[in-house]
Amino acid sequence: MQQLNNFLSTIDSYIGSAGWFPFALLGVGLFFTIYLKFPQIRYFRFAFKVVRGKFDRAGDQGDTSHFQALTTALSGTVGTGNIAGVALAVHLGGPAALFWMVVTAAIGMCTKFVEVTLSHKYREVAEDGTMAGGPMYYMKNKLNMKWLAVVFAIATVLSSFGTGNMPQINSISSALKSTFSIEPWMTGAVLSVILAFVIIGGIKRIASVTEKLVPAMAIVYFLGCFSVIFANLGNLIPSITSIFSSLFTTTAATGGFLGATIMYAFNVGVGRGLFSNEAGQGSAPIAHASAKGHEPVSEGMVAILEPFIDTIVICSITGLTLLSSGVWQEKHLNDFAVTDMSILAGHDYTDDNKAGRVALKEHLSGENPLPVFDGMLQVENGKITSNVTVIHARSLAEDIVVNESFGGAPLTGEVEISNGKPVDGSISFYGKSLIHSVPLTAIAFTKGWFGEYGQYIVSIGILLFAFSTAISWSYYGDRAMTFLWGSGSVKYYRIVYVAGFFIAAIADTTIIWTVAAIAIAVMTLPNLLGIFLLRKDMKNTIADYWKGMKEEFPDEKTPE
Repeated sequence: MQQLNNFLSTIDSYIGSAGWFPFALLGVGLFFTIYLKFPQIRYFRFAFKVVRGKFDRAGDQGDTSHFQALTTALSGTVGTGNIAGVALAVHLGGPAALFWMVVTAAIGMCTKFVEVTLSHKYREVAEDGTMAGGPMYYMKNKLNMKWLAVVFAIATVLSSFGTGNMPQINSISSALKSTFSIEPWMTGAVLSVILAFVIIGGIKRIASVTEKLVPAMAIVYFLGCFSVIFANLGNLIPSITSIFSSLFTTTAATGGFLGATIMYAFNVGVGRGLFSNEAGQGSAPIAHASAKGHEPVSEGMVAILEPFIDTIVICSITGLTLLSSGVWQEKHLNDFAVTDMSILAGHDYTDDNKAGRVALKEHLSGENPLPVFDGMLQVENGKITSNVTVIHARSLAEDIVVNESFGGAPLTGEVEISNGKPVDGSISFYGKSLIHSVPLTAIAFTKGWFGEYGQYIVSIGILLFAFSTAISWSYYGDRAMTFLWGSGSVKYYRIVYVAGFFIAAIADTTIIWTVAAIAIAVMTLPNLLGIFLLRKDMKNTIADYWKGMKEEFPDEKTPE
């Protein structure tokens, strides 16, 4: 399993985690922001009028309303990225990562406006009578680059598993296991059945579910967040200050957090921001292409609201919850994930002085790697007797107990270690270290007015958020399958999608995040290229829209 993760991480290092990727993503968004004169600001208020249906016409072609398209797209983005993803970003990059998530969203509002407008403009009616749209259709119908459309569609199918399927159910099963002690396979089995029932009904059933689910789950989650923020109100201003104070300096080491470089915080923040709101990835345009409407620009305006709601609002509130609670820099008892663990040779490393923190941070960043342990690790009654140091979740681990298995008896004997990691994955390491993802957010929620009951809000929130994401992404995948092999292929895709959903409930979390990172990058790059090539088409489409608005609604004040 570790070898597979290393191989996937190597692939990801050349694309999604490469230094050039965030600049490509933000660069295209920034170009359109300037080229189209900041539409995410100028059209923001007007977008609410469109969502309410003020400019709709009777008989507009489509399967869903503007609001249903918005909630379907939001349900695809509001998921683990808002709960687990923000916690992972803060864990890796510190407070500065939250700033870059918000910046990514602000620029992404324009990117999403462009990609949704073009996808809606060049959509088609599928064989079964439903609307079929997305970046693959403007690539084929306008750019005459069917090869690029095929690449994007294949990447969409893969990304439906790597983004909308596997990380979502894995986070749900982890949360329900830690909170309610429900076995992951049970969670996977029950939710797989429900998922199958919903997605068989197609976009109309999906839209009817998401338009009710998205507002309800947001209210529940906000109650939990604000209970923590107000309970720790004295930490709110210092938390906000830390976001900006660490922007242009190395994020300071504090508590168990060993610090992060400027570029690392930037890369993590942009990467997690994209995973959260998917601006530029080309996923949301598939949902918006189903919306009833005669003007593609109007649907593009609706999409402007997505990154704002998803990242600027929800992710920011999650981030302030984590920072104000202080749990992001505290070590907590947890079962160690082998993929997050490294065993160093020697026991001279410490995090209670500056020199030790610097040495450990440089090891984690790869600047100055420390020697890892190879050989047989000696363990007596669960305690390590060999001269080693254990690193877990980017922190120095403490109070370590080695068990024969997860939840098993303390081990006495030898454990084979290769390149700093245990060879036998069944052996359990337990102790205190930093934590991330859903478990970190769950602990943060216990620091509010609800006390220990706060963790249940996270579990319920992740269940609703992540499950709704899985529902929406099944639709993105089936539209890609429709493009590639016709409507008849969708039923086979849905079977595999539900099966993958169940399997991912019991799979390794770290590997799932790595798969998701690769899938996002492979899907994003063709879309960014496509919308850039259609920049003049986009500008002309906007001009035609405002011209038509003046003729149809002469008394309407427009922000053209």
